[in-house]
Amino acid sequence: MTPYPFSSNVTVDEVQFCWSTDNLPTKLFINNEYVDSKSGKYLTVFNPKDGTVVSDQVSLADDKDVDDAVEVLRYFAGWTDKLAGETYPEEDGFFKFVRQEPLGVTAGIILWNAPTGSVCSKAAPALATGNCMILKLSEKTPFAGLAMGTLIKAAGFPPGVFQILSGDGSTGALIASHMRIQKVSFTGSTATGKKIQEAAARSNLKRVTLELGGKSPALVFNDANLENAVNWCVNAFTMNTGQACFAATRVYVQSGIYDAFVSKYKALIEEKTKLVGNPDDPATLIGPLVDESQFNRVLGFMDRGSSQGRLLVGGGKLHDQGFFVAPTVFLDVPEDAEIMHQEIFGPVAVINKFETEEEAITLANDTNYGLMAGIFTKDITRAMRFSAELDSGMVGINAVSTVFWQASFGGTKESGIGRENGVHAIRSFTEPKTVFVNINAA
Repeated sequence: MTPYPFSSNVTVDEVQFCWSTDNLPTKLFINNEYVDSKSGKYLTVFNPKDGTVVSDQVSLADDKDVDDAVEVLRYFAGWTDKLAGETYPEEDGFFKFVRQEPLGVTAGIILWNAPTGSVCSKAAPALATGNCMILKLSEKTPFAGLAMGTLIKAAGFPPGVFQILSGDGSTGALIASHMRIQKVSFTGSTATGKKIQEAAARSNLKRVTLELGGKSPALVFNDANLENAVNWCVNAFTMNTGQACFAATRVYVQSGIYDAFVSKYKALIEEKTKLVGNPDDPATLIGPLVDESQFNRVLGFMDRGSSQGRLLVGGGKLHDQGFFVAPTVFLDVPEDAEIMHQEIFGPVAVINKFETEEEAITLANDTNYGLMAGIFTKDITRAMRFSAELDSGMVGINAVSTVFWQASFGGTKESGIGRENGVHAIRSFTEPKTVFVNINAA
């Protein structure tokens, strides 16, 4: 990557100056007519080899990714004229204010599991605050992101403000170490995130936001609404075929309702398994894993899990062709087992039993990750107490494994650094500058 490969005739410094000083983010952030025309509709799916139309409809999961992208763009577009500074009292003879300024050239590196929504969750706050953005797509799912290139042009962005790259890990490494990129926002594995942070520190000490892995717990107490808890916990690890960093894959159920919970949980999974199939079919609820490598990795965890716990449902591949696996659940798994601590990134979950509140909090926090947690109970006092004691960046009460564009998204421990979404994402793409005026000067 050559320095600032934004345009053949416009330097990035010229682009950045015009973009950040001419109020362009407010005027051109998004073409709302385009967004309104696409909201709630399907993307056309093409065969990349010959350009023929495969389908003009996609599965419910892919449709949600498109709608999520529209929603996040609308949300951050609303911030373009609302980013306020701060002022302080003048008793000391100085008028003091702090304003938020763009960082300059920023970069995003996204994973393959939400290829449309992830593009927008990285680019939207960066562009809304007057930065330029270089976005590196996953080599596994590049086409959805590349389609955004034509949309950003149609929306009226100046050349060079938003650039999309495809490439493998070496491209991401080059971005992380580039001396004139001021920030990298990365989504991916914890192992790769550590390398990104090291490269950022070794180069120009660029800022980083790291949204990494998870092994999220859900705690279901005896007084929980059983139907609600089952629905949320099953959806948490089957959505996106389990390929979600914040999936609740460790479910702890209090002994008084354990048997009833397991029975309903199994029945719902068996129903969902009937909807595993072709992602081009709108009726499909659970599609294939992303590629053969991930398919073999998940099957490996399933095979080894059979010796670590008791299989409740699933346990292997589905269909003769494709990378389809059955949603799989194990019971009574030792806490030191591999499937209790490794992020699988597939539809594999564990249900274990607990007796007391003290035991529940200890089990839930026994992980290197801290992204998401869920508490299911009718006791709001208990729920609020646990929300403070759970070592995770997000806690759901009578819900789990969901995301809101207005509220921060991110984790503690090895689940990451910094936050995406909401005002926290906006602030992460700005630099506060303090200005003070001596009001007593002649």
